[in-house]
Amino acid sequence: MINVFVLQNGRLNQVPIASRADLENATPVWVDLTDPDEDERAWVKTIYGVTLPGEDEVSDIEASARYYEAENGDLHLRTDFLLEEDDGPSRVVTVAFILSGKMLFSVHNDDLPVFRLVRMRARSRPGSIADYMDVLLDLYATDAEYSADALEGIYESLEEVSARVLQKEFTDQDAAAALNAIAHEEDLNGRIRRNMMDTRRAVSFLMRGRLLNSEQFDEARQILRDIESLDGHTSFLFDKVNFLMDATVGFININQNKIIKIFSVASAAVLPPTLIASIYGMNFQKFPELNWAYGYPFALGLMVASAIFPLWYFRKRGWLKLA
Repeated sequence: MINVFVLQNGRLNQVPIASRADLENATPVWVDLTDPDEDERAWVKTIYGVTLPGEDEVSDIEASARYYEAENGDLHLRTDFLLEEDDGPSRVVTVAFILSGKMLFSVHNDDLPVFRLVRMRARSRPGSIADYMDVLLDLYATDAEYSADALEGIYESLEEVSARVLQKEFTDQDAAAALNAIAHEEDLNGRIRRNMMDTRRAVSFLMRGRLLNSEQFDEARQILRDIESLDGHTSFLFDKVNFLMDATVGFININQNKIIKIFSVASAAVLPPTLIASIYGMNFQKFPELNWAYGYPFALGLMVASAIFPLWYFRKRGWLKLA
């Protein structure tokens, strides 16, 4: 899919592209390609002289491959954007940016919420976009805002987990659910931190390349300040995740100790009857109680009494309390 945007009165307006002729007649400031096919790649190369990178090139994590200037003067950047999905775990989508001929080209395989937000805001805020570089900086700024919103969601989820972990009754089923939620939020927090680190590198590259005017340079510095503030939040969330993980594992150990305690008490209570039964089970010919008419009931009663006494003593000392 090719999404072409032109600047009209300081607003980004999308131009419908149904054929190659439509693309030739447009004067875009931003060409956004979502999972383009071979024909669309050929159109961009023929009309604008821009060769779009393949999927392997986009996913390359080497710094030299993520930020470089081509021989024809085109500037290439690779930046990660966060994608949260309702039906699955969050993931990071790498977007290839190409700055060529006063136009911004972006290539990615998924429709990203950050891109949708930029398009919506540019239409509703006239004058916020002046050229292709403003579009790119707006994408980075919106990505930082999107990550901040995701961090707020992690805060809320961990607060729910905290209430569940610190409740009076905490079962093994509650512990399993808490561990699953903690692991999910820790994974999301890690992806946000990685995403912000990558955005910081991209913005710093633009600032070092002297590609920005004074206003854009100030905006880039503000983006870096926003990212720096998010780093503190991610660090706090990592600490909170570790605390909740330790607390959950601690409660699991307590529940296990309760079970072991029950078995220990049962074993201690059964030891005296076992001793008595062992004594009267020995095969000696002369037993004082062997010819006694009440010998068998006496032995049974002695075993019952020897089992009851330890349980009474444990209860008196408070050792049978599970909580």
